[in-house]
Amino acid sequence: MRVWRDFSDVPRDLGRTVATIGNFDGMHLGHQHVVRRAREVAAEIGARTAIDGVVAVTFDPHPIAVLRPEHAPPTLTTIDQRLRLLGEAGVDEVLVVPFSREIAAWSPDEFIDRILLDALHVKAVVVGANFRFGNRAAGDCNLLRAAGQEHDFILEEVSLDGGPQVWSSTYVRTCLAAGDVAGAAEALGRSFGVRGVVVRGDQRGRELGFPTANVPVRPGAAAPADGVYAGRLTVLDGPDAGSTYPAAISVGTNPTFAGERDRRVESYVLDRTDLELYGREVEVTFVDRLRGMVRFDSIDDLLAAMADDVDRARTMLAD
Repeated sequence: MRVWRDFSDVPRDLGRTVATIGNFDGMHLGHQHVVRRAREVAAEIGARTAIDGVVAVTFDPHPIAVLRPEHAPPTLTTIDQRLRLLGEAGVDEVLVVPFSREIAAWSPDEFIDRILLDALHVKAVVVGANFRFGNRAAGDCNLLRAAGQEHDFILEEVSLDGGPQVWSSTYVRTCLAAGDVAGAAEALGRSFGVRGVVVRGDQRGRELGFPTANVPVRPGAAAPADGVYAGRLTVLDGPDAGSTYPAAISVGTNPTFAGERDRRVESYVLDRTDLELYGREVEVTFVDRLRGMVRFDSIDDLLAAMADDVDRARTMLAD
């Protein structure tokens, strides 16, 4: 998969393409449906006309982070994760638009001219039915369809309905904020995960017999609500890269101990005390919630709860 991080990176001799446009944060089932339909349209057109592939157009940073940073939503994926997921979904190229206030001021017609016509030479555009674009989101599918009639490209609108639920990044964030990681997984088509490098904490878990791999929550990133979860930890680098282990996972600041303020994801790999994970990149994925975060009055109460969490996680992950 080719990645173009600026308009100037797009080859001048690029042929006709099928483009799909969106933030694609999280690459949930709605996004996957759109990409799947784009590939189908490319195959249909390719039977008659040469097509240079399916191009996903995405934006970095998120437009709201530029226009109203105080209202920017927590991101479900980094741009690198988005690129990986778009590739896995089947796109051939990705144009990452470096979003700015200048681009935000483009009229819908300028957006069409500069991105879809001049850069990508589109033969078809496939978007979600609620797609909006251009200054003040003035452009919609009706305008795109009219432009297609004038400039020789077709428009396909894809419903993002998942039964009674419309799949959206906002819906996934809402699930996570409620601790509903199972609901988030249903919308994503996979378990939600947090990636990062394991850092040294206060090693209190090791002293209590439950050594944990601590991953700080990235600023501006989405994470499940504070609480305890059953899930899995996957090692992403080193000689055992790809190894996955069942885990009991705590998200939050650990209110039992005074002075702890940094929000983090702490994973205890079930029944393993021999893993050396400091400095390793890992992904922690969440299967289901065990309980909310609780402040315990004594270490004994905390230890009893942790033992129960581990037993319940073991049972849940064995199913």
